[in-house]
Amino acid sequence: MRHHILLGSVQVPDCRKAYVMYHADLVCGIKKNKFTASEKNDISTFLRQAFVRLDAWFKWFNTTQSGKDANTYYWHGRDNVTTRELNPKSLSSGLDDYPRASHPSEDERHLDLRCWMHLAADCMSSISDILDDSDIGKEYGLTANLLSDFELLNQMHFDYNNGAYFDCGNHTEKVRLSWRLVESAGNHPTRELVREVLEKPVLRLVPHIGYVSLFPFMSRLIPPDSWILEKQLDLISNTSTLWTNFGLRSLAKTSSLYMQRNTEHDAPYWRGPIWMNMNYMILSALNYYSKVDGPYRDRAKTIYNDLRNNLIRNVVRNYNQTGYLWEQYDQKKGKGKGARLFTGWTSLIVLIMAETYAEC
Repeated sequence: MRHHILLGSVQVPDCRKAYVMYHADLVCGIKKNKFTASEKNDISTFLRQAFVRLDAWFKWFNTTQSGKDANTYYWHGRDNVTTRELNPKSLSSGLDDYPRASHPSEDERHLDLRCWMHLAADCMSSISDILDDSDIGKEYGLTANLLSDFELLNQMHFDYNNGAYFDCGNHTEKVRLSWRLVESAGNHPTRELVREVLEKPVLRLVPHIGYVSLFPFMSRLIPPDSWILEKQLDLISNTSTLWTNFGLRSLAKTSSLYMQRNTEHDAPYWRGPIWMNMNYMILSALNYYSKVDGPYRDRAKTIYNDLRNNLIRNVVRNYNQTGYLWEQYDQKKGKGKGARLFTGWTSLIVLIMAETYAEC
């Protein structure tokens, strides 16, 4: 049951998320009677000892990352006065330069964090049940149910015109980097790329289709019989948005920030390249929807098979050519990029080969 740890072996924020998923995996194993009585007792002892810290961890996130409105969340710490970044990074999310609202503020609602908080609350509720702590479990259960409310999720994050889920915040698409002469030390002007805003931002959904858009799908919050599920399958399988022959790209080609530099020195990172951790989570959801009753199960199965084959083929090809597993893969030619000797989340390819995914 160790496989989810691989999801976050590099960046600290992702390690915290993987920690939650690891505990969820243990709970799932207990529910499905995958452990012996002795193993189950050892796991329960561990969870009882860890619970006070897990509870403190959840409450820290639930307070420090809370949004302006009740039961909303956003990644705090984005730079709202930057003159250098095209779109201020959200480093605490682990997705770094993935496009968010152009103007950071307390009005933001981040879709991925909402889904992570749902997963954490649901996990804590299940652990409480195992430990027979009904009072705390009930509280976490109520939080999990609220964050999984499909109608509320759609009210806050779904764009019916695009058939996609988005963040919300103060945003304008009319932002660019322009070359300017800037005074430097010694009063010698230098030429630098400076952020230029051409339009006042308004509170709206942030229209960038990519990995964040698929978090409700990855979290299995969409009912199997909902037409919205079909829209997510459309986004995944469309070559104009996310589909490539090497895996799903992180940001759709239709996005205004697709493969755009964030500063003069920051090349696109989560703005196009293919990442194995997200593809693994998407495969896991496709596998789930291909096995539950619903009108889209056959299509989910077809997409699952094609995506799985593409990922395996590309990683194996790169390994045979270079001898390395890579941090990410180019969305145009599938070439390995970033850090090499990367046995972090790219090693998830082994679980993809084995078709080992979360079952709960």
